[in-house]
Amino acid sequence: MKIADVQPYLLAIPIKEKDFPAPWVWGNFNQVVVAITTDEGMTGFGEAFGYFAPHAVFSVIKHLLKPMLMGADSTSISALMDRMQRQTHFLGRSGITLFALSGVDIALWDLAAKCAGLPLYRLLGGAEAQKVPAYASLVKYKDMEHLRAAARHAIHSGYDLIKLHQTDVESMAVARKAAGEKIRITLDVNCAWDPRQALDMARQLAPYGLYWLEEPIWPPEDFRSLAQLGRMGGIPIAAGENAQTVHPFREMFESRAVTYAQPSVIKVGGISEWRKVAALAEAHNVRVNPHSPYFGPGLLATAHLVASSPVADWVEYLYVTLEASVFKQAPQFERGFFCLPPGPGLGLEVDMDVIREYCVAS
Repeated sequence: MKIADVQPYLLAIPIKEKDFPAPWVWGNFNQVVVAITTDEGMTGFGEAFGYFAPHAVFSVIKHLLKPMLMGADSTSISALMDRMQRQTHFLGRSGITLFALSGVDIALWDLAAKCAGLPLYRLLGGAEAQKVPAYASLVKYKDMEHLRAAARHAIHSGYDLIKLHQTDVESMAVARKAAGEKIRITLDVNCAWDPRQALDMARQLAPYGLYWLEEPIWPPEDFRSLAQLGRMGGIPIAAGENAQTVHPFREMFESRAVTYAQPSVIKVGGISEWRKVAALAEAHNVRVNPHSPYFGPGLLATAHLVASSPVADWVEYLYVTLEASVFKQAPQFERGFFCLPPGPGLGLEVDMDVIREYCVAS
């Protein structure tokens, strides 16, 4: 099948506060969705990371990648991704260009599974169950009462692992008290500390039984310091959402920097590159707990990958509610699990009325 059109959509969907406070520092939730249509009328959908610079990611897809894809065989995913990476490497091997490539790759895999008439996870090797474990990833809170309310809501909803995005010990104490001892808690500080500060904080956090400490060190590619922190701090380390393509992960694993690798399918290079990371992680005896705080095709792609990978554990569920879903039936989370959609491809039908209503660029 030949590619007849590549159409990106930049969406801005508000977050609504429903049962608990959910502040979002960036206002609307931006999503960059890409649709690839073949000459036979089939369309696959992907998603590219676009939190901070969505217009730039949108432009790369529309003006740089689309001309490379037009008329190409949509089933030649490996060849297409290799060619696009080679032809864009002069712009850098990470960042906005890789975000855009990720969205294209996901759309091509959605197309491939639809052509096969299979849910993506079956095309990738199958799954043991029709649902996969999920954890509640809380936004960052300034108000401790709001943090406590969100944590309790997640626990009462059936999640036995919650993630905080705080950078202080007080927040950890509040969450642990609200959760009790049986609930697993992780902490993502988004590269807040230098190695010395990270070790000091790890020692202060030790009494609270963190399941993992995520991205504790700036810069994120300082794998040597991450490895040292893991040895000396006594808390398992998780990282990888900022690593793009499989190559940084190889260095990460060889340095023994992490217990948990966190490739993000909409940043790392799509499904194709995510699978390379998972295979490498398996060879190094590292578990994969992917970064997936998004709501569109990237979330579905992550769930299919977790379901079909022997080394992946959870789907990350950003614990907020959007005003609308890009799918006609919103993805289903039930009592700490993500329910795999049974339809072909990514499994859920995109709602073009929602796309048009919340689209700010196309």
